[in-house]
Amino acid sequence: MLTAEELTYHVEACGRNSRESQKALYVSFYGYAMAICDRYTRNQDDSVEILNDGFLKIFRDIHNYKPAYADVVGSFKGWLRKIMVYTAIDHFRKRQKHQVVGQLDDMIYEMGAVQEDALEKISYEEIIRAVQLLSPGYRAVFNLFVIEGWNHEQIGEQLGISSGTSKSNLSKARRQLQKILSRQNQIQIAKNAV
Repeated sequence: MLTAEELTYHVEACGRNSRESQKALYVSFYGYAMAICDRYTRNQDDSVEILNDGFLKIFRDIHNYKPAYADVVGSFKGWLRKIMVYTAIDHFRKRQKHQVVGQLDDMIYEMGAVQEDALEKISYEEIIRAVQLLSPGYRAVFNLFVIEGWNHEQIGEQLGISSGTSKSNLSKARRQLQKILSRQNQIQIAKNAV
């Protein structure tokens, strides 16, 4: 990770189209940005597409960037996060126009009894994989509400849906996520029993 001084230098140099500084920012913030992008997609290729589109926006508009507060690195990370989230939303809208979105609630999942300590055993990676299994509409609403802290009016405005649809999709996403995590837990229990 870059220091505040290094970041300030590279941001200013990127404003002058310095390829070396662009590479330094890309390498330094790749992992952080990819973690954001992964939450909004089902596969690595889409995550990389969003990440690269997001960095293109960053490099195109970096000459306008000014730290919002004294923590230079934290301020830049917040700006980067916002761009990655909006890029993921744009990606969702583009995909939504070109494909029919299957609803996961049309699929039938058998739910076994859930052990009380199951949530304690879930890793971050397992949760992200479970979120990635949600349909694109459910996944977008879930991430924007739960992770980004947006309200349903903001989500509806950005995704071109009503706030009621946003609420419904969030409820359905939570139910589907419970089913997916429960199913993963049952599979893990079965593996451990063998």
